[in-house]
Amino acid sequence: MHVVETELPGVVVIEPKVFGDSRGYFFEVFHRARYEDSTTTEAAASMKKIVQINLSHSVRGTLRGLHYQDPNPQGKLLWVTQGAVRDIAVDIRIGSPTFGKWTAVELTGENHRQVWVPPGYAHGFAVLSDEADFMYACTDLYVPDCEHSVLWNDPALGIDWGIDAPLLSAKDKTAPCLADAKHLPSFA
Repeated sequence: MHVVETELPGVVVIEPKVFGDSRGYFFEVFHRARYEDSTTTEAAASMKKIVQINLSHSVRGTLRGLHYQDPNPQGKLLWVTQGAVRDIAVDIRIGSPTFGKWTAVELTGENHRQVWVPPGYAHGFAVLSDEADFMYACTDLYVPDCEHSVLWNDPALGIDWGIDAPLLSAKDKTAPCLADAKHLPSFA
């Protein structure tokens, strides 16, 4: 596999080795030992804690995010099995040199890329294709009382989602801006 560092510390793009022929393709979605050898020590240590895998099916224009959990922060290994999304990670760790900075990666069923988003980051994605199946493996269980959000179009962040007029949940429409968000994690 090939690992590409992003401009945000700890957020990496993983390009697994894909074996294909006329019948289709095969690749390992997750192989603990290979990820330990190929990613940062912090990412490898966090990935050992994967306890939950989720699937989200969404239609074109859906925007989910920016979500985070505190306490019980979740690191997330993300990938798309069908369709295309613009995946966003935002550093929301108080005291971090990259606080309020974001990075974007296009994940598709064809490019097989994965993104590792460590605990302490807010995460969201926008669907670019007619439909998309988005999967993510988490390092902690989902706890509804610990879930928080940052407004997807916070002007201070200036995120380019790659879509216009997104389809949003009521929760995502009314999330606070980063400056007003509660329960932000600290930079260690």
